Amino acid sequence: MTDPAPVPILMYHAVATDPNDATRALSVTPEAFAEQMALVADRGLTPVGTAELAAAWRSGRPLPARPVLITFDDGYEGVHRHALPVLAKHGFAATLFVSTGWLRGPYDTGGALDTMLDWDQVRELAGAGVEIGGHSHTHPQLDQLDDDRLRSELILCKEIVSDQLGSVPASFAYPYGYSSRRVRQAVRETGYAQALAVGNALARRRQGPYALRRLTVRRSTGPEEFERLLQGRAIGRVFARDRALTKGYAVLRRARQVRGRVVAARS
Repeated sequence: MTDPAPVPILMYHAVATDPNDATRALSVTPEAFAEQMALVADRGLTPVGTAELAAAWRSGRPLPARPVLITFDDGYEGVHRHALPVLAKHGFAATLFVSTGWLRGPYDTGGALDTMLDWDQVRELAGAGVEIGGHSHTHPQLDQLDDDRLRSELILCKEIVSDQLGSVPASFAYPYGYSSRRVRQAVRETGYAQALAVGNALARRRQGPYALRRLTVRRSTGPEEFERLLQGRAIGRVFARDRALTKGYAVLRRARQVRGRVVAARS
């Protein structure tokens, strides 16, 4: 079977006029978001949901012409206030991945970085056709957790979303983009049908349904760079610095994992 064309999966976080320092770099202004969605429309791209993409690639069914995914992580309030009206204007599909312990309401753990959605707003987003996926409960680095806490983060998130929305989330996104074979297997065993990483590359079917890559959109992403992301053009140059930093941090994180296993073995 011929591998289908790669698909750009855009990763957003906050959409805010005046974000705090913790979320500023990975936020976009409402004006920038509106301009970016207008560019998606002008270029004739067709936004699809995460579950739709994964199901099409599993079955071999064709996707709409020039597909693109619009995704949001964490659950910041601006997704409802600023992004939803723009998505509705264009009739665009999107996916929101929520960290259930960060949202305002009965499960709030107090760890959120900025103003978050409440569950009424999440239900309104779902009612407007936004796919709601899981993003863990407290947004930890999942590959640093032991098996029990890993399962707890995944199951609790799934159960809360199911209870609040009346439907089981099919898609998951790894907090910080970090995963491992063990984490991906746990996500699959929890019942999620597909999961998104980061990677800052186009998504391809051969990546597998539990490691689909995304492209980071941030406050510094200008119109020309955004168009390159949509076209899949010169992505390596766009994210060259990010990849260098990621490689360096990966070495540090592996060292922490080894140290953690040594300490656990001695105790």
